[in-house]
Order: sequence, then structure tokens, then C-alpha cells
Amino acid sequence: MSRIGRMPIEIPAGVEVKLDGHNMTVKGPNGTLSSSFHKNMIIEKEGNIITVKRPNDEKENRSLHGLTRALINNMVTGVSKGFEKSLEIVGVGFRAQKQGKKLILTIGYSHPVEIEEPNGITIEVPSPNVIHVKGADKQLVGEVAAQIRKKRPPEPYKGKGIKYSDEVVIRKEGKTGAKGKG
Repeated sequence: MSRIGRMPIEIPAGVEVKLDGHNMTVKGPNGTLSSSFHKNMIIEKEGNIITVKRPNDEKENRSLHGLTRALINNMVTGVSKGFEKSLEIVGVGFRAQKQGKKLILTIGYSHPVEIEEPNGITIEVPSPNVIHVKGADKQLVGEVAAQIRKKRPPEPYKGKGIKYSDEVVIRKEGKTGAKGKG
């Protein structure tokens, strides 16, 4: 039995879950998320607890069991607490600023890089070198943070670029300047 799949999901107060066959809609203070799950998974809601079961021990059903439970748990957590990814900008003259729904990055290119804030995501810039990406959909938060990081990933020599706040950039040693034989 899947250790993750068999754990029940508790629905917190203020979160409303609608289950229609294999389609689920979760409403909460941070928004609404809906998703459909594989037809083999048995999703049951009893009171304020959701359980995910599998019909048999076939390989596909075993792999879907924990996945389905984790996706439902992420939906419930997202609409109640939300998810956040933090990014740091490292480099002289590198900075970020927010103008309306646009994030404007000055990261060493000849022009400022503009990123539009997608629906369901809020981007905050508390200081010029820190960016917070927040939202209810865990996958979308991670995707937007990855898109921002992709504009200037950290380089290994000086560490300049955009990195996740918990990311460790492994630094390389530069050229030594030793002369060749000759």
C-alpha cells in the first residue's frame, strides 16, 4: 500500500470541496482550483475527510495512488494557505521592480526584461533584489518562478543571476594565469 496514498486528507474550515465523479473543485479563501483525476482512482469524501483508494495492485494504479492523493492535498493546501517561492537577484546593478501587473527586471541586458503576472499569481518585490511568487496552484507558482529564473540563471564563477532563495550555487575557480611551456 502506498504510504502517501493511504493517508487521509483533512479539509480545513473555510474550504469547500465538490466531488463529481473524478472531477474535483476546491474553493477557499485563496481562490478556486479544479482538476480531474484518473478514472481508476476511487476518491471518497466523508464529512471533512477525503480518502483515495485504488481498485487493485496493478503497477499503473499503484503509481497513480500516491500521485492523486498528493495532487488533491496540494489543491486543499493551496486554497487555504497558498504556496510561495522566493527568488534572489545577485549582481551589481541587477534589480527588480513592479509596475502594475508587470515585473520589470534589470539584469545586465541592453533592455529591461518584462514579465506579465499570470492570473492566479501575485508577484511581490519587497526589495530590489528579492522576488516573491505567491498563488494557490503549486504547479503554476513553480512554473512562474522557473520562468523568472530562466531569464538569467546564476553563473558559477561570480554567482551573478537569479536564484531561488534556498538554492546553493556551486562556485568554480577562475583561470589561474599560468603560462604554457614554450
